[in-house]
Amino acid sequence: MPADRLSALDTAFLCIDQPAAPMHMGAVGVFSAPPSDERADARRIAALVAERAERSPRLRLRLRQGWPLLPDRWETDPRFDPAAHVSTHQVTASDVADPLTAHASRWLATSLDPRAPLWNVQVVTGLPHGRFALLAKIHHALCDGTGAAELALGLLDQAPTARSAPTALPPGGGRARNDPAPLGALWRGAQRALGETVESLGIAAEIVRAVKPFPLSPTMTEQSTLRQLGFVRLDADELRRVRRAHGGTTHDVVLAVLAGALREWLRGRNDGGRLRPLRALVPVSTRRRRGEFAGGNALSGYLCELPVDVDDPLDRLRAVTDAMNRNKQAGPRRGAGALPVLAERLPSVVHRLATRTVAHAAPALFDTVITTVPLPGLPLSLDGAPLREAYPVVPLAPHQSVGFAVSPYRGGVHVGLNTGGDAVHQAGALADAVTKSMAALVQLCP
Repeated sequence: MPADRLSALDTAFLCIDQPAAPMHMGAVGVFSAPPSDERADARRIAALVAERAERSPRLRLRLRQGWPLLPDRWETDPRFDPAAHVSTHQVTASDVADPLTAHASRWLATSLDPRAPLWNVQVVTGLPHGRFALLAKIHHALCDGTGAAELALGLLDQAPTARSAPTALPPGGGRARNDPAPLGALWRGAQRALGETVESLGIAAEIVRAVKPFPLSPTMTEQSTLRQLGFVRLDADELRRVRRAHGGTTHDVVLAVLAGALREWLRGRNDGGRLRPLRALVPVSTRRRRGEFAGGNALSGYLCELPVDVDDPLDRLRAVTDAMNRNKQAGPRRGAGALPVLAERLPSVVHRLATRTVAHAAPALFDTVITTVPLPGLPLSLDGAPLREAYPVVPLAPHQSVGFAVSPYRGGVHVGLNTGGDAVHQAGALADAVTKSMAALVQLCP
């Protein structure tokens, strides 16, 4: 596929996007005060970020729609001005307990302009002790979580360079014109196509079998443009302590913590009504299996049952571990969680005609999304100020009220909660429930 063409999965994220379901990923990074100043200079930091953004070819790309039948493509914006994508804001003391979270919730709820490169950054000052924050949003059509992290890291001090935008492939998808074995290549291509067709039919069948009966998810909500974020930092040493004592992976422990938090949260919402398991879509990166010219997204996923109906924290951890082990044994290209793989193989025109409608049925397949965004273990900084906290934010599918994104960084595991619809007034309660759920597991360690 030519490098400037959107993949079918990239197109799907564009088709889902609407004011009540913006499909951009977000991040909130909190930095210490710059070493040379008592207060951060927002304009200087913004200019520094814009200068670094200008060096990233991928951040220069804007969408060129190929309607009605031609595929969408990326093109370099000839009038690209990075400063137009970098703004500043100063929070002030108010009756809001956490002004940064309140402001980030409003800012991240606003859709990106589809006529411009699909990203924005904001420098936020006025935080206690001279700290400042960097807010970022990048559309899911431009990249997946791994790609978004690479692009954001490219804006920091001496961070790994963000991946450059791929250049156009030569005719024939990069294959040499004089193929010494054209019939062999044709045969291999036919075998690969047949294998993918069989695999896609299997995924489609699993999706049909996985559709939940009524009543649908208790996390289902009416469409709303309102969003409220919540941020929780878990101690990485405590997570490892639980893992060593009770088994599973650190990721399994995080999933069990979130299952416990959802249990507590739903009990408050349901007035003590009977709980039933929830189902989480856990995205899985397939980037290592894809080439440089594979498009912005390289994803599959697992569907993991969250045992919110189970009272004992250790039983929840064991159930989550068993569920994830079954997913891993099956692999990321089998089961209903491989929905992104199937979406990648559909023609873009199908997404334009049907994806927005089909996306409204997401609660029939999964109740929430729990994604992990990797960050390097090296210390990061901006304008010399160390990065202290890094909270990712996952977009919400239509009619879904809560999503989780997780980033391990420097001794902490940072959990970003994104709530919408009728859950926006309960984001604080859910964040508190995460902390309590973690504490309950730690108390059961020897």
